[in-house]
Amino acid sequence: MADTIDDKERTEIRKEFKEAVNMTPSELEKWLDTDESKDVGWKGEDGKGSGESVGHKSGKRIVELLRTKVDDLSDDDLKHMKKVTGYVHRHMKQKPAHPDGSKWEASLKNWGHDPSKK
Repeated sequence: MADTIDDKERTEIRKEFKEAVNMTPSELEKWLDTDESKDVGWKGEDGKGSGESVGHKSGKRIVELLRTKVDDLSDDDLKHMKKVTGYVHRHMKQKPAHPDGSKWEASLKNWGHDPSKK
């Protein structure tokens, strides 16, 4: 049986997600269509990069989540939102000396966070 997320936690997850994801659905969709977006991220156990990366797939789901009404978010949606927030927070701590145009920046954008935005 899956754990149900209570109202207080739902509110907190949505708040943190909104802070972590600073790209609009249309900005993220446009980014996900670029070759740069498709060239970064973990693509499976074989490491051959033959499929879609985890982050790119997540980016597509983030677009859907951003367009979903709050009352229509499922517990599964909220769990993914929590995963996205965790990813963004961890990777922001790993900022390289020269982030512009880096794989670090591209990977964060796949997860809905543009580190160049203030």
